[in-house]
Amino acid sequence: MTEAVQPIVTVTEAARRQVVRLLEGEGRQDLALRMAIVGRGGPGGFQYRLGFVGREEKTAEDRVVDAGGFEIFVDPGSVQSLQGTSIDYVDELQQSGFRIDNPNSPWSDPRARAVQELLEREINPAIAAHGGVIQLLDVKDDIVYIAMGGGCHGCGMADVTLRQGVEVRIKEVVPGIRAVVDTTDHAGGTNPYYRAAQGGASPLA
Repeated sequence: MTEAVQPIVTVTEAARRQVVRLLEGEGRQDLALRMAIVGRGGPGGFQYRLGFVGREEKTAEDRVVDAGGFEIFVDPGSVQSLQGTSIDYVDELQQSGFRIDNPNSPWSDPRARAVQELLEREINPAIAAHGGVIQLLDVKDDIVYIAMGGGCHGCGMADVTLRQGVEVRIKEVVPGIRAVVDTTDHAGGTNPYYRAAQGGASPLA
């Protein structure tokens, strides 16, 4: 007896109905849903891209999931990280939209996992009092790449927080890290300027 193969991605009935409703509303039942992981973000999760595409955009490497009324084209580079993922649709007072439940860890590298755990356990709770949040983007060649958001975005004290607090603490906890790089465009933050702070104390220092 052949064992049934579990699809990469499953779709709840609520999500299936919503997607079919959207397709029918556009009169485009010929479209498929493309799904891919485009990044990693806090707290500890993936960042996804979900969007309708024409069937002619299917590539030979795509994994195709029959969701009942439409197909999902799973990006080949995302297959491993999406295995066992489910897509649901919720319509509640405090939350409305598609919800993705992914059982996989976003970080296969043990140092990246250690940095993410440190951010969630210690660093983000500390800077939350100032309205800030730090997102781990990658760990590559012994360098941690982050993005600073919330109150840290566009803040003139962001460099102090990074150098005196975040970078020092990450190096203490995760051996082998040489530097922490902030990729944030602070000039585009809520405060439309960014000057590297000359003094002051970090909430993490």
